[in-house]
Parts: sequence; structure tokens; C-alpha cells
Amino acid sequence: MVARTDWNPVLRDEFSKPYWTQLQDYLSAERSTNVVYPPPDLVFAALHLTPLAEVKVVILGQDPYHGPRQAHGLCFSVPEGVSLPPSLRNIFRELHDDLGLEIPRSGDLTQWAKRGVLLLNTTLTVRAGVAASHQGQGWETFTDRVIEVVSGAGRPVVFILWGAHARRKRRLIGTMHTVIESAHPSPLSAHNGFFGSRPFSRANAALVAADREPVDWDLTTRGI
Repeated sequence: MVARTDWNPVLRDEFSKPYWTQLQDYLSAERSTNVVYPPPDLVFAALHLTPLAEVKVVILGQDPYHGPRQAHGLCFSVPEGVSLPPSLRNIFRELHDDLGLEIPRSGDLTQWAKRGVLLLNTTLTVRAGVAASHQGQGWETFTDRVIEVVSGAGRPVVFILWGAHARRKRRLIGTMHTVIESAHPSPLSAHNGFFGSRPFSRANAALVAADREPVDWDLTTRGI
């Protein structure tokens, strides 16, 4: 469960709802017979690394990577030393074209998370080797609530929605926030509107306009 952060008080009621009990029973059964990613201690990494009070930007993914060693609880991110997935390579290409930043060698986005970027998948677990295998089991109800909590927290936030799945969540976002939408960074769609969309500079411009500090998107620096 979500613990040790300011998310717990606003999400606690979810843990007593029937869908949550059913989800946990499903995950227990899955883990007893299959490999499930990410490991239990990293399922809520996005919430542990980015407290609610510090959220400036939300980037929505779909479900975790289903390959070995890839998923670690942050959407689009992979741990240090893991090869960059195609979508992340395209994100880094757009980061370079948008802000002129050096393309990182590592795909670990932890520094973004520590700088106020909530890297939230809408499904938080997956069976090894089977994409989208845990969709429709209850995670979407929980992560929809996370989006609603951010939207209702009273601070202007930028929501970056890449692809049709993420863009369907716009209905959960209040009018005080900035929403940046484009095609998904996947190689199948990146050339249809993701490249050239300049989400990073646009997000920072919106934050500055709302009297909030912009995000340091440079992953080659280690500062928070």
C-alpha cells in the first residue's frame, strides 16, 4: 500500500473498497503462479518518489514494461544499465530537439520523479512477457483516483498525455490545469505528431505562467 508519503491520507479510503480487495486477491494469485513486474516494493514508486505537494507535471503511461529488469514503478523509465526501449529513445530525442539537452545514456527517470514529475502508469503491474495482462483488474480505478486527487489539490499542474489511452483521462482533469496532448512516442506513432510537439518547453512555460518553478529536465545532472 501507499505509505510514508502525503498520498496516504487522500488515498486511504480506496484500500477499504471492494475493488481494492479483489485486486489484491488477483495479484496474490498472479504472483503465486507467474512472474509479475515490477517487484512488490516498487509498485508504488511513482507515489513514493513524488509527493502530492510537489507534483508539477504528470506524465501518464499505460502499463509497466513486461521484459526482465525493465519495470521499476515509473512510466517509460528503466533502471540504470537496461537498454533504452524504443518509446524512451524517442522521448529523449524530443527532449534534445525541444530543449537542446544532451541525450542521456541511462533510461532511469528517477531524477524527474524527484523534481516533481509524477510518472504514473494507469495499470501498475503486469505479468512477465504478457503486455496489458493486468488491465481491467482494478488498477485503473485506483489510478483514476490519483489523477482526480492531483487535479483537485488546488495547485496548477501540467498533464502530459501521449496517445489515445492517456488522452482519454482528460475527463478527470480540472480546467485550472494545462493539458498537453500528442501522439504516443512509440515508433508506430511518433512521426504522427509526437516529434515536434515540444512538451517539455511547453510544460515549463505553463508552470512559469502559473508562478511555479519550472522542471529541470536535464537527466545528465544529478541534482534535485
